[in-house]
Amino acid sequence: MTKPIVQSVTFKASPAELFRIFTDSKKHSAATGAKASVSAKPGAPFTAFEGMLSGKNLNVVPNRLIVQAWRASHWKKSDMDSILILTFSQAPGGGRIDLVHVGVPQHDHKGVSQGWPKYYWKPWKAYLKR
Repeated sequence: MTKPIVQSVTFKASPAELFRIFTDSKKHSAATGAKASVSAKPGAPFTAFEGMLSGKNLNVVPNRLIVQAWRASHWKKSDMDSILILTFSQAPGGGRIDLVHVGVPQHDHKGVSQGWPKYYWKPWKAYLKR
């Protein structure tokens, strides 16, 4: 198994707003610049980046926690789903997201590690400045 991807990032937005951006399809799409169909309901399927990412919500604690089975469309069929854990909390001047992403296949570990800041954190910061 590969090393877990662990990242923490702070934003000038409340944990509740960050949670809404991740779980509301319109906000998620606007913040990343790519079509997403997401939900805050446990058991609900999701897609992001025009279907390049997909999975389902395993557990949701509103405004605090999201646990997802997560995979990229280019992963091999033999690759198991990875598990994504996002924790939303208060931080000085706003909110913080702590990410733990486990089970990412070796062939995409670097891409996913670099993808979170590139496709999520940086665009979200620009979105929140509007």
